[in-house]
Amino acid sequence: MEMNGADVLVHCLAEHGVEHVFGYPGGAVLYIYDAIFKQDKFQHILVRHEQAAVHAADAYSRSSQKIGVCIVTSGPGATNAITGIATAYMDSIPMIIISGQVSSDVIGEDAFQECDTIGITRPCVKHNFLVRDVKNLADTVRRAFYIATTGRPGPVLIDIPKNVTAAKCKYTNAKEAVVMRSYAPVIKGHQGQVKKAAQLLLSAERPIVYVGGGVILSDASSELRDLLVKLGAPCVNTLMGLGSVAFDDPQCLGMPGMHGSYEANFALQYSDVVLAVGTRFDDRVVSNVKHFNQTSRKIIHIDIDPSSISKRVKVDVPIVGDVKDVLVDISEQIDYLRSVDIKQASTKKWWDQINEWRSKNSKHYSNSDNVIKPQFVIEKLWEVTNGNAIVTSDVGQHQMWTAQYYGFRNPRRWINSGGLGTMGVGLPYAMGVQKANPNVDIAVVTGEASIQMNIQELSTCLQYNLTPKIICLNNRFLGMVRQWQEIDYGSRYSQSYMESLPDFVKLAESYGHVGVRIEKPSDIEPVLREAFTKHKDRLVFMDFITDRTENVWPMVKAGRGLTEMLLGPEDL
Repeated sequence: MEMNGADVLVHCLAEHGVEHVFGYPGGAVLYIYDAIFKQDKFQHILVRHEQAAVHAADAYSRSSQKIGVCIVTSGPGATNAITGIATAYMDSIPMIIISGQVSSDVIGEDAFQECDTIGITRPCVKHNFLVRDVKNLADTVRRAFYIATTGRPGPVLIDIPKNVTAAKCKYTNAKEAVVMRSYAPVIKGHQGQVKKAAQLLLSAERPIVYVGGGVILSDASSELRDLLVKLGAPCVNTLMGLGSVAFDDPQCLGMPGMHGSYEANFALQYSDVVLAVGTRFDDRVVSNVKHFNQTSRKIIHIDIDPSSISKRVKVDVPIVGDVKDVLVDISEQIDYLRSVDIKQASTKKWWDQINEWRSKNSKHYSNSDNVIKPQFVIEKLWEVTNGNAIVTSDVGQHQMWTAQYYGFRNPRRWINSGGLGTMGVGLPYAMGVQKANPNVDIAVVTGEASIQMNIQELSTCLQYNLTPKIICLNNRFLGMVRQWQEIDYGSRYSQSYMESLPDFVKLAESYGHVGVRIEKPSDIEPVLREAFTKHKDRLVFMDFITDRTENVWPMVKAGRGLTEMLLGPEDL
C-alpha cells in the first residue's frame, strides 16, 4: 500500500514490536507526530526535555530485553539529545534515536533549526543514517534495529528530513532477516583460544573472574554463575556488572576499583589468572596500568568488540565473541579436560588469603543517632524493598554508596551511567524503567545537585502516572567534587556548595506529588516503608538531610594502584 514517510516509520516501529516511544515534537517531525496520533500500536511519552527522552529510552533498554526508541526534532532538539546519546554509547546500550531534519533541498544552507546531526553524533553512536529518499526509509529503520542490537550493542540514529516524512511510497512488511555484507559481528569464540582459556583456568592457583556489564547485556548471568560454581573461583563485579552474580554469593568479592572493596582490589591485583568477561579494564577499575602489571599473571579476555581487547592492558588469550556463547564453550571445554583426567590446581591457599582480606571491613562507617548517614539510608532502602527494587541513580557519592550498600542479586536491577558519568539521569531513567517494568518497585537514588538537572520530568511523571520513589541524599554540596577538593585541593571548596537550594517538598507538591523532608535517623525506615506501601501509587520525593562531611571509602586516588587504598580519613 502507498503511504507517506511518517506512516512508513510508524509501521516499521510497530513491526519491531515497539510499545513505547519517548519524545518531544517540533516542526521537522510534525508529520511523524501526525502519524503517531493516528496509530494505536505504541504509546508516546511526552517528556519535558529531549535529554530526558534519550535517557528514558536508554533505561528502557537497560532494564529489559526491549529496545528503547526516542524522537527529537531538528537543530536544538537533536543537540539536546547528544548527552543522552553519548551516555548510552559509553555503556553499549542498544537504542534507536529518530531525529527530524530540515528538508533535503535546504540542507547545508543554515536553514531554521538546522544542524549537522550526522556529523555531530558520529563520535557517539554505533552508526547513523541520513535518509534522503522515502523509498529507503523502511530498509534503513530495519538496518538500524539490526545494528543496534547485534554485536556490541549501541545507539543508532536515523536523521529524517521533513520532506522525506511527507513524500509517499509503497510499503511492504519485512519478509526476511536483515543481511549486511559489510557488517558481520563475530558471535562464536575461536575454539583454539577457548581451549587455552580452559587450560589456564584449570592450572590457576589464584584465579579470579572479573565481570563487567557485557555479561548483563548478553543475558549471560546464568552461564557465568554455572562456570563460577564449576571452577570454585572468586569473582569481582564492576559497577556495570553488579547483579550478574548475587552480592551475597560466597564467591563474590564485591566491586573492584576506585571505590571497591579491600578484598576485591587485592584479589584482582594478586591473581595469577584473570578471566575478564565483558569488561574493559577501564581507568576507574584498574587505575594505574603500570602498577597493575607489577604482578605476573595471565589474562583471558572475552568481548564481542575486538577493539576493547588489549586496549589498556595486554591480554594473553583474546576471545572475540558473544559472552553467553563463549562462557558455554569454556564450561564444556573444562568438562572435557576433566574427562581426560586433567586435574585442577588447588586454590585452598588462595581462598585462605581472600578470607583474610575479607576480615578487614573496608565498608565500615560510624553511624549516628543524631545525623543521617547516607550509607544507613541505602541499607534501610535495601531492607524495606527486600533488595528487589530496580534502583536508578544519578552520578556522585550517592551512586557509589548505592553500589556499595544496596545488595543486587539479579541483573538489570541497577541502572546507572557508568562510562560517561552523567548527572541528571536518575529520574528519566526511572521513567523508562517503569514503562518497561510496570509492576516493580522503583527507587531513584540521587543528590540535591543531580536531581535538579532533569527535575522538570516530575511533570512527565504526573501526566503518565509514573510513581518512582525518589531518595535524595541532600548534603548541600556537590558531594564527590567536595570529597576530591578536601583530599586533593586543601579543602578549598571552589563552587561546590549549593547555597540556594529549593524546598524540595514544596517543589514536589507543586508538581502534584508527595514530598517529605527527613532530618532524624529514627524517621528513615518509617518514611521509606510508608512511601513503598501507603503511597505505592504515588511519586514520593524524600529529601534526606544527610551528614555533609561524609566521604566515600575505600578510595583509590586517580593514578594510584589497586592496592594503594585509602580506607578512611586516617589514611590521608
